[in-house]
Amino acid sequence: MEQLITVIAKGLVEEKDAVSVTVDPPLEDGTIVYHLHVAQEDMGRVIGKQGRIAKAVRTVVRAAANKAGTKASVEID
Repeated sequence: MEQLITVIAKGLVEEKDAVSVTVDPPLEDGTIVYHLHVAQEDMGRVIGKQGRIAKAVRTVVRAAANKAGTKASVEID
């Protein structure tokens, strides 16, 4: 899942070296929270107008996690 988020984010940003993903331990309901970190100047590219790109990234990750039998959430920091 981390690789999926990283590949998507690197396709969107200018500073590809600044992209990193950290993982929190699973919550009580089994949801794994992934934190996507990008450079400050690339934040708008990852979020998109009215959050459309961020919503799309979250949807793709949630679908991939569902297919793997888990739950996932993406936070953009």
